[in-house]
Amino acid sequence: QVQLVESGGGLAQPGGSLRLSCAASGFTFSSYAMSWARQAPGKGLEWVSGIVSDGSDTYYADSVKGRFTISRDNAKNTVYLLMNSLKPEDTALYYCAKDQYHIFIGRRPRYGSLGQGTQVTVSS
Repeated sequence: QVQLVESGGGLAQPGGSLRLSCAASGFTFSSYAMSWARQAPGKGLEWVSGIVSDGSDTYYADSVKGRFTISRDNAKNTVYLLMNSLKPEDTALYYCAKDQYHIFIGRRPRYGSLGQGTQVTVSS
């Protein structure tokens, strides 16, 4: 079955950096778009970033554009999220998500599966 295992979360200071990783198994990783989404306490799930199956196109929420970079390694079945210039409002549980398609139809995700999440806390 589909397994998505996130890692790399933790405590960072404002202005700091973290790199999240998501190891995928149980499906043909190179055939699906992948996303990172986050949920802050008391808020809904927010799509943070997405990357199409071959890595040729990426998408970012306005709130993270210019600070976060998504990438993938299809040989390693892994998707990454490099987060720079972190802000306290980036504090959330970050989820890796497998899409239902190889691209983002209508420029939005259609989540197939989500991982368990990794906590990111930005605080001084």
